[in-house]
Amino acid sequence: MSTPAPDSFDPQNFPADLVAAQRQVADLYGALRAHQALLPWSREPHPGWPDETERGRERGGRPASPGWTPDEAAEFDRLMEELRAATARVQCHTWWERCKQEGIKGADMVVTRQALKHAKGAVPEGTPLEQDDVRPAA
Repeated sequence: MSTPAPDSFDPQNFPADLVAAQRQVADLYGALRAHQALLPWSREPHPGWPDETERGRERGGRPASPGWTPDEAAEFDRLMEELRAATARVQCHTWWERCKQEGIKGADMVVTRQALKHAKGAVPEGTPLEQDDVRPAA
């Protein structure tokens, strides 16, 4: 059994502040998604359009939309801005520069960045984020 050198670098031994920032991203994404699910499909009032058939393809219509209230729009804008800021904190964290200095690059860097999304404490327990999470809110 070999013992790793004391100075060996583990790129997936994420610092606590980076994990906390990723958790904030996950929480804000969840809050934004929940808010979007309650909103009408159009931010501005829109009359909608009927179902249409074009060359044998069905294109679903949209009902009229009353648009968002000023409070709904303000909450959406607030959540979106907070999500952008939190995402920037994760993307620009000094950990990634340290990884680069330690020789982590290319596909290994991608794997490391993806591993952060699965790190303990990086997402709410019991609510894994899925690739299709955006589709129901669209």
